[in-house]
Amino acid sequence: MFAAVDLGSNSFRLHIGVHDGERIRVVKSLRESIRFAAGLDRNGFLTGQAMQSALDTLRRFNAVLASFPLHAVRVVATNTFRIAKNAADFLPLAEQAVGYPIEIISGEEEGRLIYMGVACAVALASERRLVLDIGGGSTELILGHGPDIEHVESFGIGTVKQGLLFFPDGRIDAATFDAAVLSARSHFEDAAPPYHPDNWSIAYGSSGTMRAISDAILKNGLGDGTLSHASLEDLRQRLIAFGSVDKIDLIGLKPERAAVLVGGLSILIGVIQELGISSMQPIAAGLRMGVMWDLYLRATRRDRREQTVRDCLQRFHVAEKRANNVAAIAVALFRQLKPASDALARQLYWSALLHEVGLAVSQTDYHKHGAYLIEHADLPGFTTREQKSMSRLILAHKGNLRKVSDVLSNPDSAKAVLALRLAVIFMHSRIDVDVSALRLKMKNRIELDLRQDWISNHPTISYWMEKEVDCWEDVDVDFIIKRNG
Repeated sequence: MFAAVDLGSNSFRLHIGVHDGERIRVVKSLRESIRFAAGLDRNGFLTGQAMQSALDTLRRFNAVLASFPLHAVRVVATNTFRIAKNAADFLPLAEQAVGYPIEIISGEEEGRLIYMGVACAVALASERRLVLDIGGGSTELILGHGPDIEHVESFGIGTVKQGLLFFPDGRIDAATFDAAVLSARSHFEDAAPPYHPDNWSIAYGSSGTMRAISDAILKNGLGDGTLSHASLEDLRQRLIAFGSVDKIDLIGLKPERAAVLVGGLSILIGVIQELGISSMQPIAAGLRMGVMWDLYLRATRRDRREQTVRDCLQRFHVAEKRANNVAAIAVALFRQLKPASDALARQLYWSALLHEVGLAVSQTDYHKHGAYLIEHADLPGFTTREQKSMSRLILAHKGNLRKVSDVLSNPDSAKAVLALRLAVIFMHSRIDVDVSALRLKMKNRIELDLRQDWISNHPTISYWMEKEVDCWEDVDVDFIIKRNG
């Protein structure tokens, strides 16, 4: 049983599902519309009221999650968390309220998970499709073929911001609506070519906004009942006729969804005009379903992150034999250091594999280039927090340790840094390391027992170890090396 919590810019949502053979069946769903993006002040900070409303919602979600026997839970946060200037301060409070770590995902990762949810729901391997998701704070366009993504982009335009920008007082008129559509088109015009209808056979709309627009058209007998040009135009004219958000009276539309509908419709019309889409099909699958499928695949050892790392090695022409060697030694050393938990083991493994990606930029300071690339690259499956953590490990594997003093303040992180640095030293010294043949401890000080034959047969190991002792002493950590055998 898996749970996905989606902290969106318009609504916070929760899905609990069970994998029952070929699909994930949702057994519990919860949605609270808090319009989180509207809680940003003019300077980009979340207001106290917005944060309190979010915390109250997260505590309610926590109570629901606690009532199910869950195998895995993933909480993802999207655009408002990405752009709020005080998100870092608010995040620990939010995590305490919901009871789980919160992953602030990139727009591209959001798009990947949305597509995964749609692809698993449709399950047609030969279908070429476009997926459009209009959220509260951002809009994602994803082009794919069957289960594979070919192109994904995230745009900083969403229903909440669009509503506040063009319909702040709730008034709806033709001129303002035209301006909102034109503004929406401007966001997509440069990105349009890959998403031209020649590149796909069917277009899906995956967000709650898309389904709300579809329901409004169908239940109120507008146009041809589908998400076509004619139907969307009929809905626009109906909204303009109401004249105000608080006067909108459409069958099946909840009052709190009215403002979202207006902003979302202007974006949707802008997208289909700019991309040349004739019609779309709403689908009840997207981010939360994608998150649950991702959890299921991780549980069955088909973790997308593994493939991402291998793709990254290929992209930056990293010597895989060296990378694999360093990664294996680093993880073995880390486990010998007996960390309080194994939580960092996989990040250490991936960081070790990627520690030389910066060589694609320059031999000089390649660890700094590598750290930057891993922190800022689009790495499908990884969260911004994971990429930041891996970036810091890559930065720490070479040179002075003062630059990563924040990492060393955590005992397990310090052990991961030590394990990676030693693994790199052994690789450079060309030692075929049998980790069971050495003893390594790290408590108040570092103690390392090295075999004498390694020192005799690989002269540079002494040089590297002297430098390593100095680096650790520079951050007030004693490093004792003993020779045996």
